[in-house]
Amino acid sequence: MEKISKIKKITNRIYHHVFVERFNKKIEYNFPNNFFRWDLINYLIERKNYSNYLEIGCDQNQLFSKIKIKNKFGVDPVSGGNIRKTSDEFFKNNIEKFDIVFIDGLHHYHQVKKDILNSLKYLNNDGIILVHDCLPDSLAKQAVPRYKMSWNGDVWKAIVDLRQDENLEIYTLKIDQGIGVIKKIKNTNKLILKKNISKLKFKDFYFNYKEYMRLINLDELKKKF
Repeated sequence: MEKISKIKKITNRIYHHVFVERFNKKIEYNFPNNFFRWDLINYLIERKNYSNYLEIGCDQNQLFSKIKIKNKFGVDPVSGGNIRKTSDEFFKNNIEKFDIVFIDGLHHYHQVKKDILNSLKYLNNDGIILVHDCLPDSLAKQAVPRYKMSWNGDVWKAIVDLRQDENLEIYTLKIDQGIGVIKKIKNTNKLILKKNISKLKFKDFYFNYKEYMRLINLDELKKKF
């Protein structure tokens, strides 16, 4: 994740509180402390016998280095992985197909949605897309522009938006900052959004996140996948 100066933190926070939103309530998720994103990915790889993995946003390879699979592609414009490009540049010329994709790049709604839609074009049948940082616990954790080092961004809006698609089955797993789970199959629980996605605030998320995100726990995911 990119560095942010103290001055930038302060100015971004003032901007957000003056022009975007003020809301101080927090959500308690109680994520498990013994099962993380790499555990989930390696579990799915072994269970589904996957062989091709794509990771978007690798940072210092905290995740990429832990994935056990035949073919790994890690895309990051700055560090980590094995492909030094932006995700947009990568998809522009990509010819590979993937069994499992993990999206953890720029944590802005529009970019996350674009990364998901691009990944869907290259997803094998029975493939899975995972999206990190879907469950912010506070306004500060999801504010865009960012003013906090520990930050999820507004990734959750991409999940909410795409849960309205009839051809995507989407859940959010309650582990490791929230992981969106996406499959290219019929949507069995289509979200009916009463507010335009561009108008959604963290306050809306706070009061509706269980419905918006279609939360499941690890045991439920293992039964479904």
